[in-house]
Amino acid sequence: MSSSRVRPVRFGLALPQYDFSVVGEHPLTWSTVREVARGAEAIGFDSLWVSDHLFLDIAKYGGSAEPEAAFEPIVTLAALAVELKRVRLGTLVFCEALRPASVLAKALATLDRISGGRIDVGLGAGWYEPEYAAIGMDFPTPGERLARLREALHVLKALLGESGGPLVFDGRFHSTDGARNLPTAVQRPRPPVFIGGKGDRLLRLVAERADGWNTCWVWTPEEYAERRAVLDRECERIGRDPESVWCSLGLYALCGEDEADLERRFERLRESTPAGVLDRVTLEQWRRGRLVGTVEQVQEQVATWGDLGVETLILGVGAVPFHLGAPDDMELLAHAVGVAERAQITG
Repeated sequence: MSSSRVRPVRFGLALPQYDFSVVGEHPLTWSTVREVARGAEAIGFDSLWVSDHLFLDIAKYGGSAEPEAAFEPIVTLAALAVELKRVRLGTLVFCEALRPASVLAKALATLDRISGGRIDVGLGAGWYEPEYAAIGMDFPTPGERLARLREALHVLKALLGESGGPLVFDGRFHSTDGARNLPTAVQRPRPPVFIGGKGDRLLRLVAERADGWNTCWVWTPEEYAERRAVLDRECERIGRDPESVWCSLGLYALCGEDEADLERRFERLRESTPAGVLDRVTLEQWRRGRLVGTVEQVQEQVATWGDLGVETLILGVGAVPFHLGAPDDMELLAHAVGVAERAQITG
């Protein structure tokens, strides 16, 4: 691995967003989301993240198949943009089918202005079939979802650019006829737009069209290196410098001051996790593919991810996406990875 790839790793936090996100709180309250976000900024996290679902169940993680309510991401980020003054704000990731690309661009340009240029834009092909049924749309094939994503990416990037259009585009799934997006976004040349996923064809699209790549939430370094190698080859095929791709990675995370404390925190996480998710799962099993360990072990793992070219690690401090096990787990992780100390120095 070339040392030129290694950059200081920055850290994001996946915010609670669903009714399953916080134990004992159903429905999830806005005040909880706001206070977690405030605390994360105060302690030194670099970015905060939400996802894009109309609702979500956690059956695929071993939990209930009952759909749970969700805070809408654009409105959520707009509210946080006013509350928070430093952290970047982003999505993992907007579902292409739920949001016409030109209309999404309009909302995001406004959001970038509200935040003073702190928006990171994640876009994905979609995977949660019940949402498609809810909006009266047949679930597309993987090939069609990728084709839709390619067109949406083109429109979104063009309309988030410095000129804001006009854009004429006649695609199979998306089209515009002289569309203008004014006022434009603050960031120049535009807010970064990355794609979420991991398949070969998606990584080809990342290399050809996107500013960055994200994948979540369970990855070993070996598995990630194999996917990163595919991305590098696709970049080299078209003459793009692979290091120009901003790589972010979401991982479930849990840290202990020592092994005994880690075991205690894992047992507490089990108690605060939706039923079925961690049943019969041991700490040793939970370590694999996650940022889990003592302070020293977590620091070593972060260094490994930095060596693999990960520039932003987004921590899921729970057992399912956008679940928060305990606030002091977030605080210890912040100290372990150094964001708390960095915040004290810069603050």
